[in-house]
Amino acid sequence: MSRALHRRAVVADAHNDLLIAVTARPPHRWAGYFRERWLPQLREGGVDLQVLPVFIDDQFRPEGALRETLRMIECAHTLAEGNADEVRLCLDGDDIDAALADGRIALVLALESAPGLDANVELLPTLHRLGVRIASLAHWGRTALADGSGEDATGSRLTEAGVRALTEMERLGILFDVSHLGASGVAHVLELATRPVLATHSSARALLDHHRNLTDEQLRGIAATGGTVCVNFLGEFLATAPADRTVDRLADHIVHIAEVIGVGHVGLGPDFIKEVSADTTPPCCEDVEYARLVVPGLEGPRGLPLVTEALVRRGLPEGDIEKILGGNVLELFRKELGRAG
Repeated sequence: MSRALHRRAVVADAHNDLLIAVTARPPHRWAGYFRERWLPQLREGGVDLQVLPVFIDDQFRPEGALRETLRMIECAHTLAEGNADEVRLCLDGDDIDAALADGRIALVLALESAPGLDANVELLPTLHRLGVRIASLAHWGRTALADGSGEDATGSRLTEAGVRALTEMERLGILFDVSHLGASGVAHVLELATRPVLATHSSARALLDHHRNLTDEQLRGIAATGGTVCVNFLGEFLATAPADRTVDRLADHIVHIAEVIGVGHVGLGPDFIKEVSADTTPPCCEDVEYARLVVPGLEGPRGLPLVTEALVRRGLPEGDIEKILGGNVLELFRKELGRAG
């Protein structure tokens, strides 16, 4: 039953860093490499809607951050154009619906922490023209716009430029992503937001007290905006002991968030870091820590049907499972992406 349900549902992944892996190849290989290495995984996992974050590694910061941001955005366009029979880079809900109707995977561009932007908020319209429809303002540390959750001890809110960025994003129709944002920054965003807020890859702090997870109060605040919380699959955000980092523990986080804010505000944000690492790290130098981070079976998109199985075991109604798998994210994107404020 669960396999049929998974195939029937719209499956949305709100966070997969595969662009890091694809851009590690020469530009003439981008489209082909995506088709050979990643497209089969997305298809096997039943992914219908894929958010592609643009994440800039430390080696490019600060001087090369904007250049690498533009390079990764160009990669997304190139792989979409080179695989137009299979995927479509989408700018709004109509584009997404058209892609799904054609049996293609809908791709949506996001910025993760936006280091290429720095404090130059006036570049947001440029990035919007290039296809960016989701953005966050910080990663683990400090940026010109906000502090990440790794800097929670500072108690800092958005900077003046960060406030302007939020206002400009709402004007343009770029969804604000609070994943990675520090606690005080999240509170600040929720005070100011006039449109739905998104968490692309965050789990429940009530189940594991990690600064990357969201408290019940934060969850309620996001839901109150009409937003969606997409649950992170990384083991270190699910349970302390590696043996407890299982698909069922992931289901605990999903069910908890659904109980706190309603099933209509929950989605999936896997963050398949092991699969991306395997694509970018020479075998001699692979960081074994990644092996301990992942949930067995959920190393990459192929494992997504396991999540459906776990939710079926919990006895959730099929309609609720369909919302969690992607229905909620799809509905949010239909309403908000590219909609000028």
